[in-house]
Amino acid sequence: MRIGLLGFGTVGRGVYELISQRTDMKVKWVLCRRELTLRDTKVTHDFQDILKDDTIDTVIEVMGGLHPAYDYVRQAILAGKNVVTANKAMVAAFYDQLLPLAEEKDVLFRCTASVGGGIGWLSELERVRRIETVSRVGGIMNGTCNYILDHMTRRGLSYGDALRQAQELGYAEADPSSDVDGIDTWHKLVISANVAFGVSLNREQIPVAGIRHIAAEDVARFTARGLTCKLIATAKNQGGSFSAYVQPTLYPAGEPEAAVPANFNLITLEGNTSGRQSFFGQGAGRYPTAYNVVQDCVDLIGGTGFYGPWGQKVSLTNEETYSYYVRGDTDSWLEANTKELWDGAVITKPVSVTNLHTWLREHPCTFAAAMPKA
Repeated sequence: MRIGLLGFGTVGRGVYELISQRTDMKVKWVLCRRELTLRDTKVTHDFQDILKDDTIDTVIEVMGGLHPAYDYVRQAILAGKNVVTANKAMVAAFYDQLLPLAEEKDVLFRCTASVGGGIGWLSELERVRRIETVSRVGGIMNGTCNYILDHMTRRGLSYGDALRQAQELGYAEADPSSDVDGIDTWHKLVISANVAFGVSLNREQIPVAGIRHIAAEDVARFTARGLTCKLIATAKNQGGSFSAYVQPTLYPAGEPEAAVPANFNLITLEGNTSGRQSFFGQGAGRYPTAYNVVQDCVDLIGGTGFYGPWGQKVSLTNEETYSYYVRGDTDSWLEANTKELWDGAVITKPVSVTNLHTWLREHPCTFAAAMPKA
């Protein structure tokens, strides 16, 4: 396998190092914006150098973002080159374009590193769906948020101090918005649900609430009641009725999600034959993610692509109900739906996911978390 590697940041360098230890694949070109010198590998600022090299059979994209990443990947497929990508934002946005195009052009496409970092989540989801119906996918999909919440809970840190620690360790970007506002988790949920259910979710109908406004006082209230807060993605297929959402959720001590530490992920599926299966591991970082990229390359050598499934666009209902912990703004709607108070914070009566998230969009500085189901 002769490879053109797009991007040489945290993950790209890890991919390069792992491939350099192998004899069945070689990085021939690296596309990098900065000046870079590599032994036995050409470096370019121009993607056309890679595209026009007929000896390159595979393009690995680890640049991130939508453009020019999508444009490069699309051109590579049109040129008959196989593609491996770890780019969840791109795959979530262009799922319905990339997979059919790869099949049409008879090239192999894999993206299992786009969800779960080093966890073999999408690979196993592919295998499960071959023989059974998946009714639910989701869980803890963002290591940065889990690190922040874990350290606020176990070490008593403030949100700001936990975030700074995550940034110092390389778990969070200088601008952490994609992580803490739930966007990264949203992308991963879209891909997971599409693969699990064989449909294409309407991404714009998936409500998302992150952890940006959580405070030490919230965590103290949870801890005093034996609860732990996690950012959870959920997608369900209930007889052809689909729901999907991302929101902070409270778990009692003893639940598997409550015990997930540091930057780890715990992602779960429920099948009609196998029941519940959960996958635990590091969801981010240079080597965990690079490991899954190289695993995809090994699959390509064996002739295994990732052809979906993809399917028709479906709308979401999101009428499942929860009681919610809410701290921040109040208005007549919240007062009418208040069940009890926790030291000034509100616990709502059961309300639908749609109604609560609609209210949150109108009160953007408020923090809310779904209560455990009875």
